[in-house]
Amino acid sequence: MESLVILPRPRAAGLAGVLAIAALGLSACGAAPTESTAADGKKSAATATSAAEMGGMDALVAAAKKEGKLNAIALPRDWANYGALIDGFSKKYGIKVEVENPDASSQIEISAISTRKGQDRAPDVVDLGSAFALSGASQGLFASYKVADYEKIPAAQKDAQARWYYDYGGYVSIGCDAKRVKECPSTFADLLKPQYKGQVALNGNPTKSGSAFGGVYAAAIANKGSFDNIQPGLDFFGQLKKSGNYNPVESTPATVQKGETPISIDWDYLNAGYTDEFKTKNVDWKVSIPSDGVYAQYYAQAVNKDAPHPAAARLWEEYLYSAEGQNLWLKGYARPVLMDALKQAGTLDAAAAAKLPAVAGTPAFPTPAQVDAAKKTVTQGWAKAVS
Repeated sequence: MESLVILPRPRAAGLAGVLAIAALGLSACGAAPTESTAADGKKSAATATSAAEMGGMDALVAAAKKEGKLNAIALPRDWANYGALIDGFSKKYGIKVEVENPDASSQIEISAISTRKGQDRAPDVVDLGSAFALSGASQGLFASYKVADYEKIPAAQKDAQARWYYDYGGYVSIGCDAKRVKECPSTFADLLKPQYKGQVALNGNPTKSGSAFGGVYAAAIANKGSFDNIQPGLDFFGQLKKSGNYNPVESTPATVQKGETPISIDWDYLNAGYTDEFKTKNVDWKVSIPSDGVYAQYYAQAVNKDAPHPAAARLWEEYLYSAEGQNLWLKGYARPVLMDALKQAGTLDAAAAAKLPAVAGTPAFPTPAQVDAAKKTVTQGWAKAVS
């Protein structure tokens, strides 16, 4: 597998940001626990940069079980198989995972950490697009922590200080309800055809959503843009809006089933997962990765520097990067960051890997600096493009 690069997604409706962000800061129940170095010289969970610093995995597991809880945010159960990951972690360690605002965006996750600093309801861990991982790290919000297989994560897929690292990813794809659309589009050029009037939607707002941002980047590549020039992507959606084909409704499984968003630009692992989900719901969902705009991204994991449950937070990361956790991503049609390492170790779920959507050609990936610059361009130009 090629190494991908990823950004944020709105986990569906979470892009309705301002009200949700405000709500995040209102309910505080007390200060997060502060731990110090133990008498034996081993570091506490709150300051440990690896399980070894706590005395090994057994010590980390014991500390996490004592905390008994993990605060998560923006993790929909139908997003890249998160339901199975949450259940697997809870069953294995007996730790309750509470997921707040499953459909929140990466921006809301960052805001939750910032506004709830020192509160016991702050998120312990976050799942972010690359642009937001970079901004969170620059704000000093994340703890430095190396999971056991940190060294196996490709260098381009992790922060050198281990404040974040990519975990799973996929390609921008076009999902289409073949029962409502006579001829499903397979390229960005197709989306401009008059037959798709009012049908083409994104999974959120690209100024806040990683999947939507990825859609704009892919559209730029399809229209003579580059990683250094995302403007053609904004121009494309401007054209789509002018033609009447752009649908401003945020695409979700519910809007697809209702026929509100019959064509959805989203990650391939989400669209592929919907294919399975829709089989019993009278939706013939077809998925294609546009050949004129091949673009891939990863999502990043990070631990809140002031996590109220620091041991559980670190154990959660260890679980996600274990062979068990990585293969659960794969079963959700997402490409795990340790896929090559799993192949070499003989622990890859080959059957799940064989079900991944086909991709033609060899993709390239933007640098964090290019992503950051592109995000600024989209933030400044999106409203004008589709107004």
